[in-house]
Amino acid sequence: MGAQMESWDAERADRAVTVLKAVADPSRYRLLWALSGAELPVSALAELLGAHVAATSQHLAKLRSAGLVTSRRDGTRIFYRAAGPGVRALLEEASVVALAASAEGVAPAPAAEAAAPVRATRRARAPRPVAE
Repeated sequence: MGAQMESWDAERADRAVTVLKAVADPSRYRLLWALSGAELPVSALAELLGAHVAATSQHLAKLRSAGLVTSRRDGTRIFYRAAGPGVRALLEEASVVALAASAEGVAPAPAAEAAAPVRATRRARAPRPVAE
């Protein structure tokens, strides 16, 4: 147990958390998955997401700041790719862990589904009667 405690590195943990936060968005996960297999321009990535180029560029900027993607310019176009094979490995490992958690029955409900009953309850409330 002492060896595990000595291996704790707060700076390394902070970098890992930054990476995990960057991946913790469905659109960014999909972008990384696509970029782990090919170099693509922003326009193709936006089409893949069904999003505007500006929104896709913001996702890519977050991924680049986390060190997960690199870019190169060719004329007016910017092409992105995964920063290395470790990116695909990270995505695959996350998928394996999620599948295992789901099989054990501990997978959390997606945020939209978890929030839906609350919203439905709020909308279903009848107005208070007015006192005369």
